[in-house]
Amino acid sequence: MRHGQTDWSIKKRYCSFTDIDINDEGKKQAERLRCRLHKEKIHRVYSSDAKRALNFARIVFKGLPVEKIPELREMNFGIFEGLTYQEIMEKYPEIYTKWLNNPFNTIIPKGEGVNELEKKIKRFLRKIISLNINKTIAIVTHAGPIKIIINSILKPKNIWEIKTDLASLSIIEFDKKKAKIQLLNHI
Repeated sequence: MRHGQTDWSIKKRYCSFTDIDINDEGKKQAERLRCRLHKEKIHRVYSSDAKRALNFARIVFKGLPVEKIPELREMNFGIFEGLTYQEIMEKYPEIYTKWLNNPFNTIIPKGEGVNELEKKIKRFLRKIISLNINKTIAIVTHAGPIKIIINSILKPKNIWEIKTDLASLSIIEFDKKKAKIQLLNHI
C-alpha cells in the first residue's frame, strides 16, 4: 500500500528523501485502511523507513511490529526534490522531459534512475517472498516502488500508466514464483 497524504503531496511536490510525515488527512486514511483490514491475518509488516510510510503503517497495523526497510524508500529525485511539476518544467525542462519519456534510461542529476530503484526493489521482493512462503505480508511504501512492482507483473508500455493513489491498496498473490494481481490501486 502507498502511504497517506502529506503536506507536500497536497502541493504535488516531489518527495523522496525529505522526511515528511503524514498529515491529519493521512492519519484518517490510515484509520480507514485499518478498519478495512482489521479481519485480515497479516503475518509480517514491512515499511519504508520514511516517516510518512512508517507512521502510516503503524496506524494501519496497530499492535503489530513494523519492520523498517530502507530499500523500500522512494527513489532519489535529486534536483527535482521538493519541486512541483511546474517548477521542474521551468528549471529543468530538458532532463524532466527526457525522464518522463525514458525513465529507465535517465538518471536525475544528484538522484538516481528508475533502473537503480528497480534493482533494489526486486532484490528486496525476492528476499521477502522466500522468507514468507504461504504467509500474508503487508508492504507500506511509495509510488515509485509500487510502480516498479506492478510494472514487473503487468508490463505496460509506459510505467507512468500505473496509477498509485495515496493510501491505496493493491493485493498481489505470489504462487510458485508467479505473481497475480488480485486488487490494484484500491482506495
